[in-house]
Amino acid sequence: MVTRRLALADQEEAVLLFGQHDRNLKEIERRFNVQIFVRPSDRIDEGGLTLAVRGRPKPVEQALSTLEEMKRHAARSRQHGAPLSLLEVPAAGVPGGPVPAGAILVTVTGQPLRPQSATQEAYVQAIRQRDLVVGIGPAGSGKTYLAVASAVAALERGDVNRVVLTRPVVEAGEKLGFLPGDFYEKVHPYLKPLYDAFHAMVGAERFRLWREEEIIEIIPLAYMRGRTLDDAFVLLDEAQNTTAEQMKMFLTRLGNRSRMVVTGDVTQIDLEKKATSGLVQVQDVLSGVEGVEFVRFSESDVVRHPLVRRVIAAYDAWEHRRKEA
Repeated sequence: MVTRRLALADQEEAVLLFGQHDRNLKEIERRFNVQIFVRPSDRIDEGGLTLAVRGRPKPVEQALSTLEEMKRHAARSRQHGAPLSLLEVPAAGVPGGPVPAGAILVTVTGQPLRPQSATQEAYVQAIRQRDLVVGIGPAGSGKTYLAVASAVAALERGDVNRVVLTRPVVEAGEKLGFLPGDFYEKVHPYLKPLYDAFHAMVGAERFRLWREEEIIEIIPLAYMRGRTLDDAFVLLDEAQNTTAEQMKMFLTRLGNRSRMVVTGDVTQIDLEKKATSGLVQVQDVLSGVEGVEFVRFSESDVVRHPLVRRVIAAYDAWEHRRKEA
């Protein structure tokens, strides 16, 4: 459950917006299955009011969008002094609109987001059907992006109440101690790809609001210990850089009515001892476990620049020659 607020300029705007006997507010509560509370604003001296809308994330955003549209109509109605009828105002939805068949969601720019290969389609279906999915494959194959899209879709459908995304903080090149800023500023570059994915799908403003309401939480893996995550979509990204102990710790955070996705590339392990990677070990540990599905991507699933596929193929061939030498 989340609460969002909408400020009203004055009592006159409130009268126009609410309708006779608060008919408009009652209709919005019924239409979107939310609760609306009227509170004095912080600037009581000016007679302003604040509407607090409470409910599940998607209905709350729909109700807020409708109220904002009504405010615009109310501004025009003030010239005539006539009450505003909700029936005259089209119900507004969240950015993106209805999801076409075969798409995961519609992005903030109105583009349907669909899997681009058979493996990606199998991956998305597995996320919908399984409690734990492990996606393994090369960079650019859509592992993280499709998992984030699936998380947003699950949140908007009301399947989960929140999304928790995490990554291990592994030093590759620069040491954390030499980077400027406090701890959160130091780990921000590690989590930036997750921010970018959300910005592309729901927009920066909506993402910011979700973070403020703690509907979305993006944290380093070290902060997961001791937690139980209920009613959540949980994503562990860059899992090849977890140790075996970290992987076990993460997997045991799964709570009731939750699902997990683990993504990583076993060819890009930054740990000093690559054999200790939790992503490498988990393939043996969880093989055949009911409710767990492994999806393996290849260079044919890469959807970045065409050259990326050739780079990956060249490295694979080089590694194969080195092992044979």
